[in-house]
Amino acid sequence: MNLFRKKDIAHLAQDAEKSGFVRNLTAFDLVFLGIGSVIGTGIFVLTGVGAALYAGPGIAISFILASVACAFAGLAYAEYSSMVPVSGSAYAYTYASLGEFMAFLVGWNLILEYTVTCSTVAAGWSGYVVGLLTSGGLNLSIDFLKVPAEGGIINLPAVFITMFLCILLVRGTKESIFINRILVFVKIAVIFIFLCLAIPNIDVRNWDPFLPFGYQGIASGAAIVFFAYIGFDAVATSAEEAKNPSRDVPIGILGSLAVCTLLYFIVAMVLTGIVPYTQLNNAEPVAYALRVIGYPFGSAIVAVGAICGITTVLLVLLYGQARVFFALSRDGMIPKEICRVHKKYHTPYLVTIGGCILVSLIAGFVPINVIAEMANIGTLSAFFIAGFGVLYLRITRPEIKRGFKCPAIYIVGPMAMLSCGYLMYNLPALTWIRFIIWCIVGIIIYFVYSYKHSLLNK
Repeated sequence: MNLFRKKDIAHLAQDAEKSGFVRNLTAFDLVFLGIGSVIGTGIFVLTGVGAALYAGPGIAISFILASVACAFAGLAYAEYSSMVPVSGSAYAYTYASLGEFMAFLVGWNLILEYTVTCSTVAAGWSGYVVGLLTSGGLNLSIDFLKVPAEGGIINLPAVFITMFLCILLVRGTKESIFINRILVFVKIAVIFIFLCLAIPNIDVRNWDPFLPFGYQGIASGAAIVFFAYIGFDAVATSAEEAKNPSRDVPIGILGSLAVCTLLYFIVAMVLTGIVPYTQLNNAEPVAYALRVIGYPFGSAIVAVGAICGITTVLLVLLYGQARVFFALSRDGMIPKEICRVHKKYHTPYLVTIGGCILVSLIAGFVPINVIAEMANIGTLSAFFIAGFGVLYLRITRPEIKRGFKCPAIYIVGPMAMLSCGYLMYNLPALTWIRFIIWCIVGIIIYFVYSYKHSLLNK
């Protein structure tokens, strides 16, 4: 039994050409795809909570610290994607560098990341929409707005938005990207409106003390706001639909990460500058701050921005989830029959529909707070292995053509592992227990089914 058999990079390229996808995404599309997957509730909610409870005004530095961990992983992803321009993200990269068993574990954890995050985001979308409708005077029955554990029957809005986006994704990637671009423009416009209203009201005295919780507060804040960056790796799943993947995917990953970090930093500084950080521990800190400085319509503005933001995050994550399922299915890790590409729409429709149904069931019936932190550990584990794998390939396969070469790889690779490992270490023990159980289930599936049905076994 060879657990470390690898797919040759040339073979991966052949898989990409036979996939049936249409290459119609530009670098600009991929940057917007990344922004769409990252800028969501984090900028409207986590900024205030992180400042009030963990880092004070220093939450702006926490965002930068969290982005550094993502940047190290992003550089590794960028080099990987320029060598291995196929769907599957870190799963495909690991298959080419560290072998099948490690690749399966990475793919298994990517499924965890995307499914849990999509479910969490769908539930968040439901909360914002219901809040907006309630504030408008509509009395809605709790039976169809809450999961059973919270006194309802089903969270119907979460199911609705997931299946609506499912239809959009099945009908075509280009159409989905167009909708994503419009919604990204709207949410950036909302952020711009907030900054225009807030900047003239900054009181620098609110930044003193800048680090009320000390340097440990910055680190704790970074572990919390890391969730705000989950999703940028979805850009890497689009490689088989990019016009020039070796060039455009690295631009999409690093460009979107840079834009999002800048926006997070500016909003955090402005928010903590207009009201004392101690007042920001609430569900709508940005709207609250606008009301404090005399703009009571702030709640409506933020609600529109948040709904658009959450919609794009869910759209892109569902897109990425389907591509990970597709890559696993194509390689025989899960039943190969489900990786069919629609003849008319050129999309992996079966895995898209199946993934969306799974997300709908979780978002509709399960209290998401029970499993939300699982998204962080699944993502960080994939980033950790990506940092190791790209360093390993640079040493063992230096002759491979790379459209993008990660600078200072002997620093970036270890730092990706160290930073992600540190953030994983700071997650709760219960999250680790659930993660280990998830991995054990995956290992059982690999030995019972995947190893025997793998294409490399034939």
